[in-house]
Amino acid sequence: MRSHNKRQLPSPTQRLTRSQPICPALPSAPQGKSTLIGGEIRKVDAVRDQFTLAVFGGRPIKILFDARTQLYRDGIKLSPGDLHPGERASVETCWMKQTSLLSASVCGPAHPRVISKARCCVYNPGTGELTISGTLSHEPIKLLVPAGTPVLRDEQAAFSSAPSGSSDLVAGALISIKFESNHQGQGVATQITILATPGSTFVFNGNVSFLDLQSGRLVLVNVRDDKSYQIVFDPARFPMSRHLHQGDRVTVTANFDGARYVACSMTVS
Repeated sequence: MRSHNKRQLPSPTQRLTRSQPICPALPSAPQGKSTLIGGEIRKVDAVRDQFTLAVFGGRPIKILFDARTQLYRDGIKLSPGDLHPGERASVETCWMKQTSLLSASVCGPAHPRVISKARCCVYNPGTGELTISGTLSHEPIKLLVPAGTPVLRDEQAAFSSAPSGSSDLVAGALISIKFESNHQGQGVATQITILATPGSTFVFNGNVSFLDLQSGRLVLVNVRDDKSYQIVFDPARFPMSRHLHQGDRVTVTANFDGARYVACSMTVS
């Protein structure tokens, strides 16, 4: 008698494994250009998963969010339901056909913001409007500087001992700003610290943490403040630079030209 092989049916577990997921997975994060912006949260629409951000020095924009969005306040993860109008936020977005929020850092309305390093573009003493770049946004932003706002000099003694004021807010000046937002969502400076002005001279002493002889560029960790400074130099002018290595101790006198520190003397310890 000839036997017939019966077709074996897949087990329930196999059928479940082979079946398509009930809900499709979320697409990966957008690959467009990422931009970091700062402002004040206005209207929050939990139904449409979006809110309005009043950008400091710019127009309000609509921000979209979804399950991929990462929200934090002081390092603690939040849910979209924790967003409230009036809170200030730094938002990383990806600009494509629509705006998709990738991550946001939220701070309460009573907390001032600090821009640790920015470059002056234009300052109008008549209107008190200051345009800066290299900050929370890739685009220049505008801040209001009320009359009487403290403007101080920092960094080295020779620089900080010179008189300071709004006259230091020249194009190319390197600054640090403390600011808050007013009821119109505009950024208002509460203190400005001048770190460097074009033509000012600084002396750095410390160890080389990065060196590129071909481009004439080094990064020095300054002993006085333990900060890193990128300095450009002409290798032909400083032949001793050919014998430099990472970790070497050097003293560099450099001029700030409004964009970078340029070495005018160099001594290797």
